Amino acid sequence: MTGPNPATVYPLAGYDRMVFLKNILTNPNILVGDYTYYDDFEDVRNFEKNVRYLFDFTGDRLVIGKFCMIASGVEFIMNGANHLVEGVSSYPFAVFGNGWEHAMDGKDYPFKGDTVIGNDVWIGYRATIMAGVHIGDGAIIGARAVVTRDVPPYSIVGGNPAQLIRKRFSDADIERLLALRWWDWPAEKITRHVQLLTGLDLDALEKAN
Repeated sequence: MTGPNPATVYPLAGYDRMVFLKNILTNPNILVGDYTYYDDFEDVRNFEKNVRYLFDFTGDRLVIGKFCMIASGVEFIMNGANHLVEGVSSYPFAVFGNGWEHAMDGKDYPFKGDTVIGNDVWIGYRATIMAGVHIGDGAIIGARAVVTRDVPPYSIVGGNPAQLIRKRFSDADIERLLALRWWDWPAEKITRHVQLLTGLDLDALEKAN
């Protein structure tokens, strides 16, 4: 066996509130890796609705890696939500035209880049991820956290704004895990060593073939 088929929409038989996310997306600016799942208490189609302010004119993307776990109600606030903060007013005059269309001429629209979620990231219930944030591989985002800045790999953060609670492993072991990149293994290899992936024996994982 090679594990579940990543092209499956609903990986749990008879349960339509969890999906392998990449298989239901319609927005080309949302990119998601294999086996990443989204679980919603109401409707899995809520995911794209909860990617807020993702407009074509901003040009940003939401990029999510493989094997991520995204809980119900998670929201991503994209660059289209930004307003000018360097002027006297942050009001979006140019949007309304009628003599105001040139209000932003010569000014830089606030843009923080793509929002990037690494691999094997767990994002808890109703967490909010702000525009341009990068979350490292293996990180855990606590329920209702508001993530306003980058999260290092294999860190646990929580709160509003989200703060580091602790690292999941020592710095040395984090380096080993990042080098291992198990999420890029072929499905057959993952299946052979799936019990090691739920344990703590890094030596055995590094020798796995």
